[in-house]
Amino acid sequence: MKSLKQALKDYLRIRRSLGFRLRNEEGSLRNFVAFLHSARAPYITRELALRWATQPATAQPATWAGHLRMIRRFAIWHSASEPRTEIPPVGILPHRYRRKSPHIYSDEEIEKLLRRAQQLPSPKGLRALTYTTLFGLLVATGMRVNEALGLNRSDVDLQLGILHIRWAKFGKSRYVPVHASTVEALKKYAETRDRLFPAPLTLTFFISEHGRRMTGYMARYTFAKVSQQLGLRAPAKGSGCGPRLQDMRHRFATRTLIHWYRSGLDVERELPKLSTYLGHVHVNDTYWYLQAVPELLQLATDRLTPREVQP
Repeated sequence: MKSLKQALKDYLRIRRSLGFRLRNEEGSLRNFVAFLHSARAPYITRELALRWATQPATAQPATWAGHLRMIRRFAIWHSASEPRTEIPPVGILPHRYRRKSPHIYSDEEIEKLLRRAQQLPSPKGLRALTYTTLFGLLVATGMRVNEALGLNRSDVDLQLGILHIRWAKFGKSRYVPVHASTVEALKKYAETRDRLFPAPLTLTFFISEHGRRMTGYMARYTFAKVSQQLGLRAPAKGSGCGPRLQDMRHRFATRTLIHWYRSGLDVERELPKLSTYLGHVHVNDTYWYLQAVPELLQLATDRLTPREVQP
C-alpha cells in the first residue's frame, strides 16, 4: 500500500494533468495528511475527516464544508487503492458559500484610496507608484488582482493598449483592451520601474520594492491597511473586515451595467461582452450583479415593466 503522502502526490499530479490548478486545495490536503499522520491513522476515516474539516472552531461553516468536500474527492480516488478508506458521506456539512454583497466604491473613495497609496513609504521610490498603478488598473479594467500581478512584461502591449491575461481563473486566457489614459499610467510606471531596476529579477510587469515578483497576499494586505487608515475598514491587527480589493472588480461591472441601462442599450444582448471582458466562465456569473446591487435590480425591473400608455 502506498503512503498517504505519496497517494496525495499522485492525486494532485493526475488532477493537474486534467487542467486543475489546485493551489489552495494542495495546501489544505497536505495539512490533512499531516493531521492523519500525527493521529497515527494509516488511512482516511470519517471521524478524523470531520474533526479536521471543522477546524478552526472560529471558521465559517461554509469553510468547514469546503474542506470536507476536498477530503471527499481525495478519499473517493484513494479508495481504489486503499479499500479501508472511509469516504465522508454527502450532507454531513451541508453549508454552502454565499457570495458577499459587493461594496461599490464611490468616485470619492477611489480618489482617497489612490491618494493614500501615493503616500506609502517607499525608500526606492517604487512601492507607492506600484500600488497606485496596480489599484488604478483594477479600477479601470475590473481585472482580478492575481491576473494583474500575473502579467509579464511581454503580456502588456503599450503600443496597441492590450493586456494578455494567461491562465486566469479556471485556466482561461483572454485579451483585455484598455483606455488610452490607462496606457499612459502603465507607461509611466514601466519607465520608473526600468530606471530603478534595469536588471530585473523577474519578468513580471509589477514588481516589489526589492525588484521581485509581487504576491496577491501582500497586495491585499497593503490595500487593507490603506483602507483602515481611511476609515473604510475598522482598525485591526491584521487585514480586518470590510470592503475588499475584489470589490474594485464589482465596481467596474456594476458601473458598466448601470451605464448601459441608462444609455438605453439592450443589456441582455450586451451582457456576454462584459462576461468575456471580465473572464467569467458563465454569463450567469455576470447576471449575479443584477440581484446583488439594488440600483441594478431596480433598473432591470423598470426595463421589464411596461410603461402605462398615455391616452
